[in-house]
Amino acid sequence: MTFLSINPGHTTKLPLPGTTHQAAHVFEKRQIDAINAALGARRPLLVRGEPGIGKSQLARAAAKVLGWAYLPFVADARTESRDLLWHFDAVARLADAQAQQGEPDGENKEQTLPIGKYLTPGVLWWAFNWQDAKDQAEKATVPIPSQHDQGSNDKGCVVLIDEIDKADSDVPNGLLEALGIGQFPVRDRNEPVRIGDKPLLVVITTNEERTLPDAFIRRCLVLHLALSTDEQEAKRHFMTVGKAHFGDAFADEMLQQAAELVAEERSKAAQRHWRPLPGQAEYLDLLRSIEAQAGKDRDRQQSLLETVAEYILAKDPAAARRWSESQK
Repeated sequence: MTFLSINPGHTTKLPLPGTTHQAAHVFEKRQIDAINAALGARRPLLVRGEPGIGKSQLARAAAKVLGWAYLPFVADARTESRDLLWHFDAVARLADAQAQQGEPDGENKEQTLPIGKYLTPGVLWWAFNWQDAKDQAEKATVPIPSQHDQGSNDKGCVVLIDEIDKADSDVPNGLLEALGIGQFPVRDRNEPVRIGDKPLLVVITTNEERTLPDAFIRRCLVLHLALSTDEQEAKRHFMTVGKAHFGDAFADEMLQQAAELVAEERSKAAQRHWRPLPGQAEYLDLLRSIEAQAGKDRDRQQSLLETVAEYILAKDPAAARRWSESQK
């Protein structure tokens, strides 16, 4: 069986589709251990933590290190458990039937339109049986999932189910049912889609917007990601992540100043109960904006730090007022 065989601190570059930029993920020991534990137990890994701390990125980075195909799915308020398996486009089928009503025998056309033409495989279908999903995708004329990191489905699949707490309450249980029995039925097919012999890692993230069922949590392994409450440790973490993302675009002194600014604002926000707390996402946004505007011009970078920081760090109205008053 394949596991992550990397050391803590290993950095994985992740190209951003449609741009020349890259993200980067720095693996911590707990992340490596949690992924390997989930692979060994053959259970989903539920990743908990505040937004912007790298929960979703962890799944893609693991897929790249393993060399496996990566299949992301972002849940929202309209997501149902079936959406992870397959989607039937009844609206498109009805529209095609209505378009043919003017033809001979047009009133009965909907009955003869094949179901398979309107059936799109979901991420678990691809993960369970890639070839079967590919055959179905060809019938429905939908694309095969792009693999920007050149992962191979022949080696295995990493499925990311992002922000499951936003989805309908039946999604967690529906997901575990399919994973538990290793198969699921598909409309208008006599045989279910069955899980194959390729390795599978399912990573699920939550921002804790909705309480997940206890039975669901018990059947997952759980990784809690959080920034250190120690300000100095948080600064060191920010600098490590900044260096991994931006290389030599910034001097160490600049990375440190940005880290200190974000860490200090985070402490103030926590004390005053301002939300959301500035964190890793804001630190990277701060550096990304400065790099785009100043390039490697050190003086220009420095002059932009405070200017850009207001709009990235002061998201609570009270925090924004404090920033505004401090600039007068």
